[in-house]
Amino acid sequence: MNESIDKQSPVPIYYQIMMQIRTKIDEGEYKADCALPPERELVETYKVSRMTVRQALAELVNEGILIRRKGVGTFVAPPKFEQALSGLTSFTEDMAQRGMKAGAHIISFAETKPDSAVRKALGLEPQENIFECVRLRLADEEPMALERTSLVAAMCPGLSREDLENRSLYTLLAERWGIRLDHASQSLEPMLATSYEAALLHVATGSPLLLMYRITYDQDGRAFEYVKSFYRGDRYKFITELYRKAGR
Repeated sequence: MNESIDKQSPVPIYYQIMMQIRTKIDEGEYKADCALPPERELVETYKVSRMTVRQALAELVNEGILIRRKGVGTFVAPPKFEQALSGLTSFTEDMAQRGMKAGAHIISFAETKPDSAVRKALGLEPQENIFECVRLRLADEEPMALERTSLVAAMCPGLSREDLENRSLYTLLAERWGIRLDHASQSLEPMLATSYEAALLHVATGSPLLLMYRITYDQDGRAFEYVKSFYRGDRYKFITELYRKAGR
């Protein structure tokens, strides 16, 4: 492909470089996990300053198209997981559909009093407790999401930390307590990783994350679960279908 840069164009030079690198990725010249040429080589190829090349690469890193590996170089990021917002499935089910092994590392587990946000979301009385579990969700041993789950304690008495190690929560709730998920309400917003989230998810501080809140209801319409999840922005994209006409 043509690698020349039009310096008379109103399109910024760094953006032209970005689009050319994107095209090479789309056409398979640069494949997933492939290392990009060193900065000095890109400078010579495009006849621009190193600062301009760095700006183009930084933008592609921010978009999750490229990833930087400290001391190694810049690589094409692996394809993102597409997660449908219209379906209600567990992380374990999602990974199984992709032919991957789901896992979980329990960071904390306790029976406790909920904060006001969780109490309101689950419709609890002041004296009611929750089980709160913070889990790092893994796919083939790679961190994908950090999840804080709050469950109504009275609906799943006896739940233990060991129950949630590498097992689908929804399968456990159905088999042991007869709780079957029916529907959920959820919201999604972007955020930047703090040093805490970055360390657990193996990303750089300030990397883009997708923050999801979800309230899940059982077959009787009772709210039994409130989840706050941090998904890696470089590995996930969420999709949904929209219809103009009501009733579809």
